[in-house]
Amino acid sequence: MSDLLLVLVQTALLVLLAPLWAGLVAALKARLQMRRGAPVWQRWRDLVKLSAKETLLSEDASPLACVVPYAVLAASFTVCAWTPVLATRDGLGFAGDLVMTVALFAAVRVLLALLALECGTTFGGMASSRHLALSALGEPAMILSVFTLAIGAGSTQLSRISAAVAAAPAQWLSPSHLLALTAMWLVVLSETGRVPVDNPVTHLELTMVHEGMVLDVSGRHLALLEWAAHARTLVLLTLVANLFMPWGIAGVASPAALGIALGAWLIKLLIFAVVVAVTESVTARMRLFRVPEFLGMAFLLALLALSTDSLLRG
Repeated sequence: MSDLLLVLVQTALLVLLAPLWAGLVAALKARLQMRRGAPVWQRWRDLVKLSAKETLLSEDASPLACVVPYAVLAASFTVCAWTPVLATRDGLGFAGDLVMTVALFAAVRVLLALLALECGTTFGGMASSRHLALSALGEPAMILSVFTLAIGAGSTQLSRISAAVAAAPAQWLSPSHLLALTAMWLVVLSETGRVPVDNPVTHLELTMVHEGMVLDVSGRHLALLEWAAHARTLVLLTLVANLFMPWGIAGVASPAALGIALGAWLIKLLIFAVVVAVTESVTARMRLFRVPEFLGMAFLLALLALSTDSLLRG
């Protein structure tokens, strides 16, 4: 399979399956809570329904409010293009790596904060300030945790990091690797707005963080932002799956190897969905002033992972 075709296939998988993963988590939570719940594809139904509705804008909104949803969607899909899903081949690795991924995610956060401020409501300003504050605490932990793996790979390209970790399975249980994996998982919970940092299904304005960012968005714009959020969630989960646990990922783009890689990736996503559903069913959302401690622990674990790895290599 050519590099271009592989990039297109991997991007399509992330873009199309992202809403299904969110629906799977909701369905599992419903079963754990003895409810029937909505079908797995309910998120796609919601996106289609929202895209058919009229988009309403505040009288105080600037033209930026019309541009941000499309810019956020484009940035989210761009990250999908160089995220290793099935194989460790570079693909578009020359165009984006770990640094570019973090930079685009940061740009998305700034755009969402500006969009939340466009309507001039109190809840939008509150949610944007909380969102940026939590992201400022979680971003260094994410960078340090992946840098722990990048040092061994000698590159910040995601595909090369995945290939280097896959080539050394004996190191998967090393202290630095496990510390980095734990830190990355805590950051993923924060970045995706999951319990215990945030509740993705809450409708209480005073407690919302991620959902409060799009509280005043409607119609097609809301559909674009929701689709982009699902894509970013699946990208982060894929980074955990294929950078820290790259078992099954294909080293060569043969049909058999890609089939095994697809099955391994889907199994890991299913495991993540079960873990998230169980966690959200038995754990309450922590109070806002405790979240910095949660993210501070993630940063400390990532720093310990990087220090431990440097000492072992030195």
